[in-house]
Amino acid sequence: MSFTVSWHTLLEELDDLPDSATLTTPLSHDRFHVSDVQKQRVIIDFLDRDIDETRPLQRDQFETLYRRITDEPDGFDLDRLPTDADPYPAVLSLHPRFEIDEDQGVIGETEGPTTSQLLDSGDEAETIEEERTEPDLDVYADALLLIDALERHEVEVLEDIETDALVNLYTLLSDVQRNANDLRQDVADVLLNRLHYDRPVSGSFGSVQRTTRRNRSLKDESEVLETLEDAGIDPERVMGVDRQKVDDALDVTELSEGDVYEIEESEYVRKAEVDEERKETRLQGLKDQLAAAEGDEPEELRGEIEELEDRIEELTEFKSGSQFHTRAGGEP
Repeated sequence: MSFTVSWHTLLEELDDLPDSATLTTPLSHDRFHVSDVQKQRVIIDFLDRDIDETRPLQRDQFETLYRRITDEPDGFDLDRLPTDADPYPAVLSLHPRFEIDEDQGVIGETEGPTTSQLLDSGDEAETIEEERTEPDLDVYADALLLIDALERHEVEVLEDIETDALVNLYTLLSDVQRNANDLRQDVADVLLNRLHYDRPVSGSFGSVQRTTRRNRSLKDESEVLETLEDAGIDPERVMGVDRQKVDDALDVTELSEGDVYEIEESEYVRKAEVDEERKETRLQGLKDQLAAAEGDEPEELRGEIEELEDRIEELTEFKSGSQFHTRAGGEP
């Protein structure tokens, strides 16, 4: 199939797109609308920038990307895109024969049904509100219990709370922290395959970026000493005190820890045990209360949730002036 045919097919798909449809770029995950479709270019409006930005995407740049995709049987590597070219594959993914695989970081041509970078069709009449479901996660259950406990006590003044209540709070906080960290790591493992170096990805509440952590561990001791000696370094200069050997020596002598260690003690609270049965009973009670709520209580709860969501949106929304940029995009 020639690019001319593919271009006209893409323009037809864009013409059928609702005005408020939202797309997202595959690398930086910036959201944008297609505001105008012309014979030689596509005009887009970014939604997540510090300043409102309108940008033309040129036909010849789409053709260059098309050529590179068709030349790569396994898909074109998105990391090879210039920084400003991120929207091109997002728009091209609306074509029925081109699809982005974010896990692999490529855009390729396919014969079968494809998915696109379309987040929201913008057709409110056909939009079905998704029901919230209860996730089968330990952190979710513990978070519900923690929220209930926080609402029952004046936590702004911890000194006035009874000891047993403080113990409950500490236990729940500890459980939430542990389980949340486990889930955070699981989320990070999946995100790692979708993030690219030097390309931060933003969400409503923050942004993340792929980084590299450097850990060091010495090679075999004899190999290290031999390498240093060959380089003219006296091995005795790097010989230190082995903590394990010191502890072994203390076991067979009359020396105390204080004779060879600087000891500083600090006290802390440690969770000793958790009454899982009691937690489960209380959790089920909360669920039953929510399920059996009658009268205006569900409406009041829904109103509080909507008010909280509005506050979050207001805090995270960028309010800026609009600026039109008339410049050609860089070559993909």
